[in-house]
Amino acid sequence: MLRTDFSDEACWRSICAEVLAETTDGFRAYVDVVEDRAFDGFGTDDVLATVGDDYRWGYLVVGDRLTMTQAEHPFLVLDLLDERGRSFRALPREIQAIENNLSIANMDFSEFADSAGSDGVFRGFE
Repeated sequence: MLRTDFSDEACWRSICAEVLAETTDGFRAYVDVVEDRAFDGFGTDDVLATVGDDYRWGYLVVGDRLTMTQAEHPFLVLDLLDERGRSFRALPREIQAIENNLSIANMDFSEFADSAGSDGVFRGFE
């Protein structure tokens, strides 16, 4: 989980806590949190260029300006592998399900991206 906006520390701590908390079903998001001000202000192209072809995961969760300023705090989720650069947004409470399912290849990135709402935000499967 890469932080690219440092405008609101309290907000960041709150949404990180939500992502890192255990769900009512007992699931946790096993993510590393990267908080390096060198990434402050990075957009999607900057992130993809920085990651390059040397990556350990097939996706990246980004806490950017929209994450910090929109009411639902949707994270940007970027595909780094199959459709490099494809993205969707996801509510903090959905990151556990995304991480868990992608990390064990139970689901594909496209299944989450295709299930995002018309506004591009994944709010869970209904």
